[in-house]
Amino acid sequence: MVDIHCVVNAADRLGEGPVWSPAEQRLYWFDIKGRRLSWYEPVGGERGAFDLPMRASAAVPRAKGGLLMATEKGLALADPGKGVVKVVRPYDLGEGFRTNDGKIDMAGRFWWSVMDDDGGKRPGSVFRTDPGGTTTRVLTGIHIPNTVSFSPDGATLYMADSKLQTLFAHETADLSKVREFAHTRGTEASPDGSAVDAEGYLWNAQWGGWRIVRYSPDGKVDRIVRMPVEQPTSCAFGGPDLSTLYVTSAWDELSDEARAKQPLAGGLFAIDVGVKGLPLPVFEG
Repeated sequence: MVDIHCVVNAADRLGEGPVWSPAEQRLYWFDIKGRRLSWYEPVGGERGAFDLPMRASAAVPRAKGGLLMATEKGLALADPGKGVVKVVRPYDLGEGFRTNDGKIDMAGRFWWSVMDDDGGKRPGSVFRTDPGGTTTRVLTGIHIPNTVSFSPDGATLYMADSKLQTLFAHETADLSKVREFAHTRGTEASPDGSAVDAEGYLWNAQWGGWRIVRYSPDGKVDRIVRMPVEQPTSCAFGGPDLSTLYVTSAWDELSDEARAKQPLAGGLFAIDVGVKGLPLPVFEG
C-alpha cells in the first residue's frame, strides 16, 4: 500500500506536463484548457501560478533559467518569476491543433507532440528541437500522441497513441523501427503521460483507469497504483533526490455526478513509489 497525497488541490480542468526543475527544486505543470502554469516546491510547500496568453502543455527547464514551453503558438520562453511569456519560434500547427506532451531526451533535445483538439480525429505529429534551435517533425500519424519518454541509455523512445490504447517503443537511431510495447485495449483506460525511473521502468498515467501502471523494460506490468481520481494525466519524478512521483489529473469530460464523487480531480498528487526517478538534462539552447 502506497501513500498518495494531494499536495495541490489545483482543480485543473486538464492538468498536464509535469516537469521537475532541479535548479529551482520546483515542479511545474500546466492546465492546458485553463491556460495556466503552476508550480510547487516540496521543501517549504511554496506554490504559485499565473495565467498564460495561449494554451501550453509541455516544458523543459533551461540552463539559462526559466522554461522552454511548447504552446499552440510555437515554442516560447517563460520567466515564471516575472509572469512573462515570449514566443521565440512561431509555428502554425494547423486549425484546431494544439501541443500535448513533451520531454527532453538524454542528448538534451526537446521532443513535443501536437494533436487535433477534437479528440484526435485527425492524426498528430511529434517534433524534436535541438539545442542549436533546429526543429524537425520526426513522427506523424499518431492521433493522440502521449508519453514521449526515453530509456536510460537513450536508445528507446516510448510513445503512446491514446486513441489506440497502445504504447509503442521506437529505436531512437531509426524511429521507423517500432514495436508494440504494451496496451490497455479491452479496458476503460488509455495510456497518457509517463516517466521513466532510474531502473529503466516506465510509469504510465492511465486516463479513465483510476491508476498509474509501472511497466518493465520488456513491457510487462510490474505494479499498479490505484488513484483517487479517474483521469490521471501524466507523471514526473521530483523532489531533492527524485524519490517522489508527481501525478497531474483532470476533471475535463467528467459529468457533474462523477466529479462530485472525486473532489480531488484536477489535483496534483505526490506518491512515494520506493524508487528514484531518472535524472534528466536541462535544455542548453
